[in-house]
Amino acid sequence: MPFKSYKIQCFSLFLAAFLVFAPVSVLAQDAKSVFSATGFPIPRFVSLSSDKVYMRSGPGTKYPVLWEYKKKGLPVEVIMEFDIWRKIRDVDGTEGWVHKSLLSGRRYVIVNADDLVSLKRKPQDDARLMAYLEPGAIATVDECAGAWCKVSAEGYVGWSERKNFWGVYPNEEFD
Repeated sequence: MPFKSYKIQCFSLFLAAFLVFAPVSVLAQDAKSVFSATGFPIPRFVSLSSDKVYMRSGPGTKYPVLWEYKKKGLPVEVIMEFDIWRKIRDVDGTEGWVHKSLLSGRRYVIVNADDLVSLKRKPQDDARLMAYLEPGAIATVDECAGAWCKVSAEGYVGWSERKNFWGVYPNEEFD
């Protein structure tokens, strides 16, 4: 069989498989989380474990580097897994692959508000003000309950509304 027709046949099989299985994956995305072969949910938030992390175009060192991150603790979202590689999405929506050893389960968030964000002593609107976080600031997140998350940054620990952060899901609760 000529190589060209073999490529067309392979593409046709791929397209047919995609059309058959795509609705299943769309339905799975509507569920709370899909669990991967590692047992961890997909999608999930993690953070970078090093000050130098290369994001690649594919799951392997042979793929070109798309981006170099230089911020340990930067929150990213794992959206896919392949062997020892994780496809991630950053706060700007950039997607690519990183080695699993460069990711940590420690949770961080980025302030994604347009203005200063209040850090309160308690998870209440009328609670005492502890500090302000600037847009783009990175903070450790210790706990989220209801509309509030307990975070720490630059020696300050307090509560702020979950809507101010990228790195936690709208209904995710943990402590």
